[in-house]
Amino acid sequence: MKSLYCFLILLAAAASGNAQEFTKQMTTARTAYSSGKLEEARFAMQQMMQELDIISGKELIGLLPAKLDTMSANTSADAVSGTSGFAGVVVHREYGKAKPDGDVPAQVEIITNSPLISGLNAMLSLPLLGNSPDQKVIKISGYKALVTKQHSDGETPEFEVQLPLNSTLITLKAPGYSQEKIIALANTLPIAEIAKRVQ
Repeated sequence: MKSLYCFLILLAAAASGNAQEFTKQMTTARTAYSSGKLEEARFAMQQMMQELDIISGKELIGLLPAKLDTMSANTSADAVSGTSGFAGVVVHREYGKAKPDGDVPAQVEIITNSPLISGLNAMLSLPLLGNSPDQKVIKISGYKALVTKQHSDGETPEFEVQLPLNSTLITLKAPGYSQEKIIALANTLPIAEIAKRVQ
């Protein structure tokens, strides 16, 4: 238990913005545990884990490129949110200026620590999946990914790239881009660096 506390203290020291909240929750957890209030200690530990998720999400969003093709990142729309239950953190970044209808030219989302991702990993290992006209299995930075044709109201089909890394999912959406172009965009993402952080 002491080694866990030491590890968590080191992580807290590395993260400047959320360190005070993290330390406060750790103190609360330790005090509650010492007093035998296990439910309070557990809740404080959950809050600490959520803070760690936010810190790791901010690190991930810092890895994303400032430009995607000719589109600049809209950093004011960056979002990092910790969740409980199905995922650890959700990271969202948009590229380009929003259109009058509210659509965004491109967006990248990363969902970490989700047990639901294992289903996509299993699907990618099926040999028949790559033969579908609406889905194609590709490799990006040595990792299998799935390109899916999205059915839209417009005449031009839209595509989405989903790349699972164990329990993490990276999704790229770029409406109006062809299949070849969205694959090229996906190949500009720092997948290897993201993989190091989440594995």
